[in-house]
Amino acid sequence: MRNSILISLMAATMIAGAASAAPQDARHHRAEVRQDTRQHSQQQARRHNRGWTAYAAPVRNWSYRPVTVGFRLQPSFYGSRYFVSNYSAYQLRAPGRYQRWIRYGDDLLLVNVRTGRVLQVIHNRYW
Repeated sequence: MRNSILISLMAATMIAGAASAAPQDARHHRAEVRQDTRQHSQQQARRHNRGWTAYAAPVRNWSYRPVTVGFRLQPSFYGSRYFVSNYSAYQLRAPGRYQRWIRYGDDLLLVNVRTGRVLQVIHNRYW
């Protein structure tokens, strides 16, 4: 009788130990998902509070490539849709003659609109 009680107790503790390992992994996974969701919602809130919208490229099948000073943009990228007119709200210097601040993906570019050349790059302004 004692042996059967001891065996059943040992079996119960082994099953409980194995069962408790799975929920810890699940809890860890749920915590990661919650953190990812929280970060995503914080980014959305930042964009919403600043009046940012999702970037829609002027060219089909466009994919972001980092741009450096001297790069030449196509005129469609510095059209009025991508023009940043309230540059002081973004703490940017006033553009000079024939220059505009342009949104390019999550970056801001100072572009000479006559030549299309990039004069200054500010990365991840719209993250």
